[in-house]
Amino acid sequence: MAHAVEAMLSVGTTPWHGLGHVLPDAPSVEDAIRLAGLDWEAQLHRQYIRVEGVEKDTDSYAVVRSTDKSVLGIVGPTFQPLQNRDAFKWFQPWLDAGEATLETAGSLKHGRRVWILAKMFRSNMEIVPGDEVAKYILLSNGHDGTMAVRAGLTPVRVVCANTLAAAHHDGGSKLFRVRHTSKTVAALDEIREIANLADARFEASKDQYRSLARKGVRTEDLKAYITKVFKPQVLQGGPATGEEQEDECKRLVDNIIPLFEGGMGSSLPGVRGTVWGAYNAVVEYLQYTRGRNAENRLDSMWFGQNATLNQRALQEGLKLAVG
Repeated sequence: MAHAVEAMLSVGTTPWHGLGHVLPDAPSVEDAIRLAGLDWEAQLHRQYIRVEGVEKDTDSYAVVRSTDKSVLGIVGPTFQPLQNRDAFKWFQPWLDAGEATLETAGSLKHGRRVWILAKMFRSNMEIVPGDEVAKYILLSNGHDGTMAVRAGLTPVRVVCANTLAAAHHDGGSKLFRVRHTSKTVAALDEIREIANLADARFEASKDQYRSLARKGVRTEDLKAYITKVFKPQVLQGGPATGEEQEDECKRLVDNIIPLFEGGMGSSLPGVRGTVWGAYNAVVEYLQYTRGRNAENRLDSMWFGQNATLNQRALQEGLKLAVG
């Protein structure tokens, strides 16, 4: 298969990565699993090797997908797969409490990584007039042993669908420790309390985003900001970068400055010429340009190097805003 995204669903409109099937209405958890092609199990099969005709136990297991018997990964003896249906049940009480609605779900890397994204029923954050950020929760799980199930805050800038970094990244993830038990569905009051905490985290992020919008940025500061985000060793007294690394820095600057000047949402008052505009130019580059293809960018923006760069871009932007 040529694509890392095997199956995927989205609700209402085609998402920024342009992948998947669009549904007119939000699905239930069960329907989301089925329509996103995630109605399969991850099975463990003991691994053996044959050495000079003698079969030996490797004390490891292959994680095998039940539908097509493809191998998702090789894991150790303590690994226990969390099935898609069990991981995604985590969202059921959110739906029952009227706190969220499912918007997209799917798999990456041929089933090794699965996710479901839900939008919270809370007011969007307005950073400057006409520039809103919506509140999402992303739940993901890895079947290859490289990533445990996790849920976290995912702010999305509405005007361009930029997936932003949460200003309180680490603390926000600790909000979502909901046990997978039959009693979870009934604990709606607990879910509402968690939703209120999540909403407070989002609002704290809003205050920090607004601090970026209040600070203007000059061209030279913008170039330095981009360099710090992508090549921090250049400005931190590291070894000589070499001609190749300098060329890479220039290429990044040349790609991102046009987004700062004319990217999606860049013309809005309070965005143009500000650190908020600079941060979103970097995010737009990460999300729409950097990477081999749309599948690679989706995986990297949510789970890989681009996610790390997104967080660094926010932190460097906050430093620039108070400088």
